[in-house]
Amino acid sequence: MGKYVVIGGNRLSGTVRVSGGKNSVLTILPACLLSGGVCTLHDVPKLSDVSVMKEVLDCLGAKVDFTGNTMIVDASNVGNVELPDRLTRMMRASNLVMGPILARFRHVKLAYPGGCSIGSRPMDQHLRGMKILGAQITEKHGYIEAKAERLGGGEICLDFPSVGATENILIAATLADGVTTIRNAAREPEVVDLQNFLNKMGAKVKGAGTDVIRIEGVKELGSAEHTIIPDRIETGTFMVIGAITGGEVLIKNVIPEHVEAVIAKLREAGVEIAESDEEIWVRGSRKIKGVDFKTMPFPGFPTDMQAQLMVLMAVSEGTSIVTETIFENRFKHVDEFRRMGADIKVEGRVAIIKGVKNLSGAYVETSDLRAGAALVIAGLVAEGATVIDKINLIDRGYENFGQKLRGLGAQILRVNGFKERQ
Repeated sequence: MGKYVVIGGNRLSGTVRVSGGKNSVLTILPACLLSGGVCTLHDVPKLSDVSVMKEVLDCLGAKVDFTGNTMIVDASNVGNVELPDRLTRMMRASNLVMGPILARFRHVKLAYPGGCSIGSRPMDQHLRGMKILGAQITEKHGYIEAKAERLGGGEICLDFPSVGATENILIAATLADGVTTIRNAAREPEVVDLQNFLNKMGAKVKGAGTDVIRIEGVKELGSAEHTIIPDRIETGTFMVIGAITGGEVLIKNVIPEHVEAVIAKLREAGVEIAESDEEIWVRGSRKIKGVDFKTMPFPGFPTDMQAQLMVLMAVSEGTSIVTETIFENRFKHVDEFRRMGADIKVEGRVAIIKGVKNLSGAYVETSDLRAGAALVIAGLVAEGATVIDKINLIDRGYENFGQKLRGLGAQILRVNGFKERQ
């Protein structure tokens, strides 16, 4: 699985470029299955999750070429409608093949998806949406099978603005007869990126970025070329890295509007930040003060940045209160932070953090993707050496993470694992 060895204490400074968005590309790649032509995607990050999704497309019969950071998907000969559980259990986003395969072939079968163990992420809203569009759903022996003689438009109101359900239903509705309206839809930037890509293919989608999305079904979708939006969670992660190490970091290839909630909290904590159209400059302060924050659906503070900001609060002045409203198991990293000297108490979905002067290096273990990145951040400011185990989880969402950190002056070494892709 590999480990990182991090020697803390360095002030990180310099320039870093953010890769294409993980959560965006993992939605847009399944959407390529709708096309009878060829789709070309640029700025695709080399992540283990992207490799799994490529294997998913291969398994379904697509021809995929991944050279550099450009991926070309030819889905013209796709014909397989069943995905083996070996692949679905590796990654949550595998469930997003349901929408395009059902829409194009009227039949799909897949096992319940896996992914990071951060809490319950049921499929009920996905399935209810597909039923409203006309699918018959069968669930047994750990598999979901959906069939439909035809898909038709409908009115769908989500109980919660689930990103995955919004995207899956949106994709399926592009080839349905009539008009589909999704209310209480997720507003995340990745949904907007998906809409832009689908419209390039010939779809008729409006409203992404608001809580009401309207899809007018079309008969077929064709080829498209698209550049993936920058990864907003990687952007936020490097903002915290600049702040916590007292450095000056220029982060390029960003969309500041996508990280406004993170910028606001960092400024409240005393971090100096400047923005331009595609860059964010961060300079850490000698005195970082504790702030309270609550995770919320976009445009609120992202749950995927909770662990990273918690590390900053752990070495800040005063007491901070963190409330996790999205996933019930997303405080697993707290025990590892405590190993490094953090003073954190958890009561249900609330964490109370009393800032300490220093963290100390320790042997810690990654519990999920974002927790892994947060442990690396902790290691960057800890006294002595920190060993972070199970960093394969970090590979799921950060392209060349160690290499980028070394470019800013970090002392970080990868051992007992595959070499980072160049």
